[in-house]
Amino acid sequence: MKRTRFVQNLLGIGLLSVVGCRMGDDKKETSSNLVHTDTNKTKEIADGLRRELIEAWHQSEKMTMINVQQMPTEYFTYKYTEEAMTFSEQWRHCVIYTCGQLAGRAGIKNPYENIKLPVQMPKEDVITELKNMYAHVRKSIKELSDEKLFSDCDFAGATIPVWRLFYAMENHIIHHRGQCVVYLRLNEVVPKGYYGW
Repeated sequence: MKRTRFVQNLLGIGLLSVVGCRMGDDKKETSSNLVHTDTNKTKEIADGLRRELIEAWHQSEKMTMINVQQMPTEYFTYKYTEEAMTFSEQWRHCVIYTCGQLAGRAGIKNPYENIKLPVQMPKEDVITELKNMYAHVRKSIKELSDEKLFSDCDFAGATIPVWRLFYAMENHIIHHRGQCVVYLRLNEVVPKGYYGW
């Protein structure tokens, strides 16, 4: 089910703007105001969002692991120009950035706060760190309070609800996964086709 359709079905078209966007009126109503409405409805919406987010992150992990496992071990230090990140660095960046953004913007504990990952990591370590990151994100989604899930945070020059931050982080991973598909092709590895959703 597409994310927009899910939210429309769950909330009804009339409430979509309350959850996903800032309103244009003087009250500056935000998604965090939803927490102060009907408690049962808020819980239902929060539970639905959690299920959708967890499914999205499960799918993301599946597609990421397919990509990472396809790259031969000897090409994890490959980069197409001197300025580019290596294949390994692309994934290291995803791990550090995702956890750092969730910590800084949503107040979620950063498991890498006191850990410095090596710039170049072997294939096995990249896979381990990616699995750790995905597990951390799913655990955070499950444990986040409804109030925090609907609270607002600043991101990319806008104010968005924390639940949208999780989608923004997944979108960032999609961007780097797309780059890594090119890395595969440049090393004559044919990427697996459309994975389905």
